[in-house]
Amino acid sequence: MAYTVISVFPVTVDTEEIKKGLKQKGFDEANIIISKSRVESGMSDQYQEDKQTQDFFDYVFAHDAEMLDAYRKHSVGRSNVIVYTDDLEQAKTAKEVLNEYGALEVYRRPSERRDSIPDGMTEHEYNGIIAKARHDIYFLGSERVYHSNQVKGMDDEMDSLGSKD
Repeated sequence: MAYTVISVFPVTVDTEEIKKGLKQKGFDEANIIISKSRVESGMSDQYQEDKQTQDFFDYVFAHDAEMLDAYRKHSVGRSNVIVYTDDLEQAKTAKEVLNEYGALEVYRRPSERRDSIPDGMTEHEYNGIIAKARHDIYFLGSERVYHSNQVKGMDDEMDSLGSKD
C-alpha cells in the first residue's frame, strides 16, 4: 500500500538539506515535494488558500476533518515537505528523517478509533503518515500563496447611484 508522509517546517529551515537527507536514505527526488507558503503582508488569522492547496489537503485528509484543520492551520506561512512512499517501512523511515531535521509536531487530540493505525505503531508515530498514494491532480505546488479574507471597502457591488438593483 502506498503512503504519503506530510510534515511542516518553519520557513527558516533549509529544505534543500532535508531533501538531501531523504535522498541519502534512498528516496527518489521525484517523490519528495517541497512546498513553501507565502502570506500576504498585513494579514490576520483570516486567510484563503489557493485552489490547488485546498484540493490537496481535501484529498489527503478526506476522512479526518480534525487533521485537515490542524495541517491547514499549521502550514500557513511555513514550508511543507511531502514524501510519497511505496510501503509503510519507507513511510516510517521518511518520517524519522523529517523529524531529525526538525519537523514541527502537528498536534491532534488522541482518537478513540485505532482501526486505521497499523499494528505495532503508536498514534504519535503514525501522525503525518497517510495511507494514500500520490495523485497527479491533487498536489502542492512549490509555492503557495495565502490571501487575506478581510474585506476592504464595500463587499456588495452597487451601481453608480448606490442601488443594489
